[in-house]
Amino acid sequence: MLVLSDPGQCTMRAQAVKERFEEELAGVFGSATVQVRPEFFGVSDTHTLDFTPIQTLRNDYERVDAVLILTEMPRLSQGRPEIAKIFPQEGAAALSHPTLGVLAGKKRLVNLFMSCVLRLVDGAPVQERERYELPWNRWTEPEDGNPGYLHSHPLTGMPRTVLGMVATNAPWRTVPQLSTAMAAAAAAGAFGIFYNSIWQMSAALPTPRLLLIGLLAITLMVLWLLLSNRLWERAGHTAAAEVFVYYNLSTLLTLFLCVLGLYLALFVVILAASLVVIDPDFMAEIMEEPVGFSNYVDIAWLSAAMGVVAGGLGTSFDESTDLRQLTQGRREMQRRPDHGPKRR
Repeated sequence: MLVLSDPGQCTMRAQAVKERFEEELAGVFGSATVQVRPEFFGVSDTHTLDFTPIQTLRNDYERVDAVLILTEMPRLSQGRPEIAKIFPQEGAAALSHPTLGVLAGKKRLVNLFMSCVLRLVDGAPVQERERYELPWNRWTEPEDGNPGYLHSHPLTGMPRTVLGMVATNAPWRTVPQLSTAMAAAAAAGAFGIFYNSIWQMSAALPTPRLLLIGLLAITLMVLWLLLSNRLWERAGHTAAAEVFVYYNLSTLLTLFLCVLGLYLALFVVILAASLVVIDPDFMAEIMEEPVGFSNYVDIAWLSAAMGVVAGGLGTSFDESTDLRQLTQGRREMQRRPDHGPKRR
């Protein structure tokens, strides 16, 4: 079995399940060898994979009974996310990694691999298929050489796929690339520690309004990063318009998590600094009322919002950030050739 996977998380996931996949194959077919190979497949203007390299890659191995392509691209058909698609004539299957969701374990991926193999390999025992079916998902079986499909559930498919795309974007790795914005926001937010008008304002604002102010600051920063870096995707072809909805939703959520991480880090830094700098007795004298830890929390929260708006807006990702790798939509653009041969 040859597993061709997009470089990055797809390849890491495929490598992680390789031994277990081989064990399952051996249990059904007697013996099996799995080869995992990173391969970046191109796409057409209609957002379909280019299968042309498959035969060339097959020739690099003595025998290949089936080819599984594990891609980070979301694939849609009939208005629903496509978990897998079987191409009997090519002896290949295309599997969309994001459709498995954020919390999908090794077992789910192995079951998907096995489910595809049992529909690709001649003489595979049909009775074994049910054992590897994914819960709540049903196959449209391949017939007369036509492709077969495994669609996601109508209710859970879209949110599961979008969250899977966000996980592929790895927002936790992007947060450190906002260090310039963090420095500017910290400099602006620090004023909240030294200006007692900020103390009084934070004490006067109710908690819901403070939370709303924080959300507004995060939203403004997300929109700034989205527009200034041109991360909003527009479909160049009507057939691909639907999938770009998924790209943009995952981009928005990825940026939101990045900015939320920056905001919370800024909040913790300002809170720690305010506890060191602001004497509680002095604050009580200014506020003309007893103060406690909640006052420091309110000051830090409002100061963080002020820092993001006054300092963060206008900055962007660090110069070393490769925007082409930042989101699914940016990475998908790298797959598009000026022109290409046969597509699937």
